[in-house]
Amino acid sequence: MSPLLDMALLFAFGCFGLAQLCCLYRVVFAPGLSDRVLALDTMAINMIALLTLFGIREGTAMYFEATMLFAMVGFVSTVAYAKFVLRGDIIE
Repeated sequence: MSPLLDMALLFAFGCFGLAQLCCLYRVVFAPGLSDRVLALDTMAINMIALLTLFGIREGTAMYFEATMLFAMVGFVSTVAYAKFVLRGDIIE
């Protein structure tokens, strides 16, 4: 792997890691429930980016499959939680 790609990956890991910490702070200290749901959804997106970057760094497709699974679970959980907040139950 080229040194320039290594530096770019290191910078991206740092940026997304910092974004994860900011979202974690927002989950803990958010004033409302909708802010916390949005921060959790953003954390899932940042985790997808980190898994993708790790797959690029390691050069294997196994992490990309894990990324797809994480994306599906994150989407379904966000929709279920939003439905719970709106209606009070998930299954009708």
